[in-house]
Amino acid sequence: YETSDRICCHNHRYAEYAGYLASPEVDLFSRLDPGAETVWYDSVCGIPLFVAPRGRTFDEFREESLRHGWPSFRPEELVSENVIIHPGGRMESKCLTHLGHNLPEGGVDRYCIDLVCVAGSPLTAGDPREKILSRLEGPALHGEFDPGSYRSSAESFSGTNGDGVVGAVLGMVAAVVIVGLAGVGAYHYRREERSDGRGDHQPVEDV
Repeated sequence: YETSDRICCHNHRYAEYAGYLASPEVDLFSRLDPGAETVWYDSVCGIPLFVAPRGRTFDEFREESLRHGWPSFRPEELVSENVIIHPGGRMESKCLTHLGHNLPEGGVDRYCIDLVCVAGSPLTAGDPREKILSRLEGPALHGEFDPGSYRSSAESFSGTNGDGVVGAVLGMVAAVVIVGLAGVGAYHYRREERSDGRGDHQPVEDV
């Protein structure tokens, strides 16, 4: 609960650790029916977000997700009415639950999603969250959602991606490396000063 609360509700940048879906305590794909589509619900408000695998096999869905380290969804699997993809690639549900980022691959959107944020259950009758969902603009698609007949309206390539997220991480790594090299250079320079006498302090005579 603490992990999902921190990642899904109080965060726009960080994610669960890579490979969490395959950790012994989770072992995601052993829990899924390989012969059926799974509906993935918002862990905070219970609305459907993805129906997967769709347009590909279970093995293809599993292989791509395990290779990247997070559940990896495609446009055909997106419940497009319930998910917002921001210009920088950050994704959140209509309930404003942080989901992950769009990281296109091969000219097609690929949604890299935190499992803890899509591991919810559909709302049941009488759930107090129903009142909140009724205030959302457009269809929230919860109790009446029929995955068998649903077809996503998501574009194959939305033009929004999370390259900026990757770039920021690489930029921080580069900055650390540069600072480290500068420190090493300064250390060697001081050693050279000492070895040739430039670094010796001359005594000052009292006048």
